Amino acid sequence: MLETNITSLSAIELSKLIHQRTVSCEEVMQAYLRQIQRLNHHVNAIVSLQDEEQLLQYARDKDQQFHEVVNKGFLYGFPLAPKDLAGTRGIPTTMGSPIFKNNLHAQDSIVVERMRAAGGILIGKTNVPEFGLGSHTYNQVFGTTLNSYDQTKSAGGSSGGAAVALALHMLPIADGSDFGGSLRNPSAWNNVYGLRPSQGRVPSGNGLEVYYDQLPTDGPMARNVSDLAMMLAIHSGHDPRYPLSLQSSPDIYQHSLEANMQGKRVGWLGDFGGYLPMEEGLLEQSTQSLKYFEAMGCVVEPVIPQFDMNQLWQAWLVLRAFVTGGKLMSLYQNPEQRALLKPEAIWEIEQSITLKASEVFQASVTRTAWTKELQRLFQTYDVLVLPSAQVFAFDAQQTWPKVIAGHAMDTYHRWMEVVFGPTLAGLPVLAIPAGFHQGIPFGLQLIGKPGGELELLQMGFAWEQVTPFAEVKPTLLK
Repeated sequence: MLETNITSLSAIELSKLIHQRTVSCEEVMQAYLRQIQRLNHHVNAIVSLQDEEQLLQYARDKDQQFHEVVNKGFLYGFPLAPKDLAGTRGIPTTMGSPIFKNNLHAQDSIVVERMRAAGGILIGKTNVPEFGLGSHTYNQVFGTTLNSYDQTKSAGGSSGGAAVALALHMLPIADGSDFGGSLRNPSAWNNVYGLRPSQGRVPSGNGLEVYYDQLPTDGPMARNVSDLAMMLAIHSGHDPRYPLSLQSSPDIYQHSLEANMQGKRVGWLGDFGGYLPMEEGLLEQSTQSLKYFEAMGCVVEPVIPQFDMNQLWQAWLVLRAFVTGGKLMSLYQNPEQRALLKPEAIWEIEQSITLKASEVFQASVTRTAWTKELQRLFQTYDVLVLPSAQVFAFDAQQTWPKVIAGHAMDTYHRWMEVVFGPTLAGLPVLAIPAGFHQGIPFGLQLIGKPGGELELLQMGFAWEQVTPFAEVKPTLLK
């Protein structure tokens, strides 16, 4: 089989051919390494790439062991590159920080552990912003990851490297993570799919603190929804090291996603009734894409939450600083390490230093009230929909958008305020492609009911069947 054919296969097709022995693990590795060699220097998506001959030997070992391995996982022989925030044994886990540029001491995170167990071969990492802060992938260690469709534009972040590697067929499937849109925005800007799971669906974190650090979560990324579901099945499931992780079986994600969408009710949140500033044309183009829901048989209605969205923003600032500042505090306390931190990291830490326990509690009360409001909306709607960002992909040389529609962005993440509501509610969110602006993808985020990943995946699968976006490939692939 030609290398280009191998790298264009879906993950499900690739897994089937490997298990049937139609293609060898070595052939698959060769094909993906050639694709990386051909394209990665244009976009800088994959970092810490391991020695080629060693990777080929790992693949040969998989081939030689094939008949001895009784339970070959879905990812058997797959080249994988975990996000550079995920702890990975044997490969540097830099988190995009010069402090950790030579860090080879990390243990596998849960998702990496599970991807290895499913048969994957780790070939390197995917690039991230420093500590995942900001929805634009650049850092002092590896530089900037560029958009797969236009190399002058941002790839989004923090899972920017993963999204670009998928879009350019340098990986068959990927992992990401999401605190403030880190799965959703890069998926949208690179015409792929990403799923931020329900709180606790995927055990996530570094194990340092497992009770309060529940706002970020790991999740799958893929070129299609069926692949996404298979990766979610691998990532999901309870782990006793993370006592708040969910007990339910992940097997339900491995079955057909076909479902009747007739009469499903879609609530379009738009810009929250004018609350969110949006780049000119983005809201209009996003609204036009809603016609595909109607083609699926859904009923789409505009809806505005009965909630003070600025109050929610204030709660976000407190809880974000509480979690992020706490995790980075030890670096700040070391003067040599503090000098290497990006300004956004220092800002988060210094915000956390002055926080009072009463402020954190009040932010949690606001979060609870917001969750109740969404529960009220879900009594009427099956899914809620928002744009994935408030701007189209911007110039990659920018650090972050400072102004949107005449409104100054007063923090480095204010321009991504559109994603914080689902994060604070702990709800599952599916990022889907929604169209192109000047040849660059943009997307929507579908917000599901608590624990509603399967229903979201079914709706995403139906969306794939009626939309033309998958047919539009990056120029670099041609």
